Amino acid sequence: MAQPVTARFGKFRVLLGNDATPTVYAAPCGFTSKALNLIKNLAEIEIPDCADPDAAVDLARDVQSKDWNISGEGLLAAGSVDAWLDAYDSSASVPVKVEIEFSSGTVTFVGHAHLSNFGMSAERAGRVTVSVEMQGDGALVKTSTIPGA
Repeated sequence: MAQPVTARFGKFRVLLGNDATPTVYAAPCGFTSKALNLIKNLAEIEIPDCADPDAAVDLARDVQSKDWNISGEGLLAAGSVDAWLDAYDSSASVPVKVEIEFSSGTVTFVGHAHLSNFGMSAERAGRVTVSVEMQGDGALVKTSTIPGA
């Protein structure tokens, strides 16, 4: 049995971009968990059985829109605080990039997102932690160097 090609935690990168041309991206330090969620919003349509109007109807679903978001948690790193707070202070969405690197290639997602939640907390005898949520603003463009992708 062949083992699947997988990616390790450190090869899943969430990067924030600046306003330079071209955009320069950097990964904020401190994440202990991170996620990219791709979402399809669907419209449900009931399809009646014309031969048997009393039969239960089947549901069909059509894509209404696509959405995406990024979330993460971890330790609050001093070197990342300003990047997060700048994204929070911005009324405009900020450039973001997510990279997932496999030994066989890399899949990259690029778009703009709003930092919708930036939570900081701490408990006695612990470290300051952070919780981040970003909501996509427009299309998320995917490129891949993985063969066959």
